[in-house]
Amino acid sequence: MAFTLYSLLQAGLLIINAVAVLHEERFLRHVGWGSDQGIGGFGEEPGIKAQLTNLIRSIRTVMRVPLIALNSITIVLLLLFG
Repeated sequence: MAFTLYSLLQAGLLIINAVAVLHEERFLRHVGWGSDQGIGGFGEEPGIKAQLTNLIRSIRTVMRVPLIALNSITIVLLLLFG
């Protein structure tokens, strides 16, 4: 398998899919990354854990519909061109 731009995009799509399916109560809370952890005070910079939790939550909400379309396109391309 050659390293091409398509394989790089496909790997990125797989990573975004993996982040999108992380369930907050089933997985993230067990490893200490739930929504109630890492609440800082007013004016404090959020830590890296809080920023990653917000990134995961944002990917799940914003990328839900585009992921369906991108996954469908990827499946069709793989079926057509192998």
